[in-house]
Amino acid sequence: MGTRPMAEADMPPATIETDICVIGAGSGGLSVAAGASQMGARVVLIEKGEMGGDCLNTGCVPSKALLAAGHAARAVRTAGRFGVRATLDGIDGKAVYDHVEGVIDAIRPMDSPERFEGLGVTVIAEHGRFTGPTTVQAGPTEIRAKRVVVATGSSAGVPPILGLDTVPFLTNETVFARDALPDHLIVIGGGPIGVEMAQAHADLGCKVTVLELFSIMANDDPELVDVVRRQLVADGIDLREGIKISGVEKTASGIAVTVDNDGTAERIEGSHLLVAAGRRPNVDGLDLEKAGIEATAKGITVDARLRTTNKKVFAIGDVAGGLQFTHVAGYHAGVVIKNALFRLPAKADHSTVPWVTYTAPELAQVGLTEKAAKEKGIEFNILRWPFHENDRAQAERETEGLVKAIVTPKGKILGCGIVGRQAGEHIQLWVLALSKGMKVGDLATVIVPYPTLGEVSKRAAGSFFTPKLFSEKTRAIVRFLLKLG
Repeated sequence: MGTRPMAEADMPPATIETDICVIGAGSGGLSVAAGASQMGARVVLIEKGEMGGDCLNTGCVPSKALLAAGHAARAVRTAGRFGVRATLDGIDGKAVYDHVEGVIDAIRPMDSPERFEGLGVTVIAEHGRFTGPTTVQAGPTEIRAKRVVVATGSSAGVPPILGLDTVPFLTNETVFARDALPDHLIVIGGGPIGVEMAQAHADLGCKVTVLELFSIMANDDPELVDVVRRQLVADGIDLREGIKISGVEKTASGIAVTVDNDGTAERIEGSHLLVAAGRRPNVDGLDLEKAGIEATAKGITVDARLRTTNKKVFAIGDVAGGLQFTHVAGYHAGVVIKNALFRLPAKADHSTVPWVTYTAPELAQVGLTEKAAKEKGIEFNILRWPFHENDRAQAERETEGLVKAIVTPKGKILGCGIVGRQAGEHIQLWVLALSKGMKVGDLATVIVPYPTLGEVSKRAAGSFFTPKLFSEKTRAIVRFLLKLG
C-alpha cells in the first residue's frame, strides 16, 4: 500500500507555501505532521517510499510479529514443564510470513496517506531534496516552508567484508518478505536486531549461527547480557563472539563465511546470510549543503533543540544520530513542535530514554549502567533481586533473570537494568521514577498486587534499606522499646 500515486487532478500546484514541511513519513515525521496539522499549522509531508517508515514496514512491527511466532513455537515445545502434553507437528513458513504481513496491514491504515490527508496534511509521494535554506523540491513541486523537519530515518549498514558485495544477503528490509524459512541462517552482528532475529528463527526451527566481532549486545550491562547469552546457547544457536570475518562467498547451496578462529581459518556454510551490523543515516540525495546543513557519517548535526546548522531546519530520529529507537523519534517530534510552533526553547533530554531487546528473556535498560556510573566517577550502590525469588515467576516457570538498579548512597536512582520475562513492561516503573527524580524509597513503599512479576522491582528497591532495618542498632532499639511495655 503506502503512498498512493497521484492522479493528474490530485497533483499539487507547482509551488506550495506552507508552515511546516516534513521530509520522511516514519514514526517521527508522522508525529510532527499529525500534531502540527491538528494544532492549526499548514503541513506538507513528503515520502518517496512506504508510509510508516522502517518501524512499520521493515523494523519494529515485523520483527516483533516474527518473534511472537517464535515464542508461540517455544511455548509448545516447553509445555511439558506444566504437565501439558503438546507436540509441534511443524511450522508453515509461508503462514508465518503471512502473519507478519497481516500485523503490518492491521496497523498500516493509521499511517496511510488517506488518514493524514483527512487531518489536513498535504502528502506528496516523491523524493524530497533541498534547493535552498527552507525550500524543498519534491518531484515537480516546490515547497516553500517556514520550518523544515528532516525525518528520513536510517538504513541497514553494510560492513566492509571481502566478497559481501558479490553475494545475496538479507537485511531487516528483506528478511520478512519471504515465503519459506531459511534452513541455516548465518547472522553477522550481535546487536539487538541480530540476537532478536537469531532467536526468532531458532524458535521457528532454523539452524542459526551468530558472528559478532566483539561481544553481543555491547551497550547493555554484561551481567544482564549473560542471562540472554545462556538462553541463546540453550536454544541451540551457534554463538561466536570475538570473531573476525575474513570473507564471504556464494556456494551451490547458499553462502559460506570464512572466519578467523584464533589464527585458524574456519569455513561456516549456511543457506542464507543476514547482515545486522549497525545502521546508517539516510542523508543521500537530500542536498543538505544547499540548505547550509552539516552532517557526518553518524547523521545530521543538531543542537539540544534538534536544530541543524540551519536554525530553521530540524532533524529528528535516526537521521540525527544518537539513540536509534522509534520512541526517541516520537519524543523528538514533541520537542520540535514546541520549538517550531510555539517558539519555546525546548531541549531534548535523552538521560531517561529506555530501550528493550525483545528476546526471551527480554532485556531492558534505562539510565546509567554499572559501567557508565564507574566511568562518571559516581559513588553508587547496586541493588539486585532475582526472578527466582518471585512467586509469580515460579508459578509460570520463568525464573531466569534479575532486576539490577544503580542508586546513590542516599537512594537517588541513577539507572536500572532488567533481564527477565516482560522486562520491557517492568522497566517503565523505573523510567517514571528516574524521569521524576524519585528516590528508591518511593518504589519500596508502593503497594503492588500479589502475585505479580512487578514485585521483583519492589523487592529490589526495598533491599536498599535491608542493611539498616536488620542491623544490630535496629534490634537494640526494638528491644528497648519493647521493654517499655
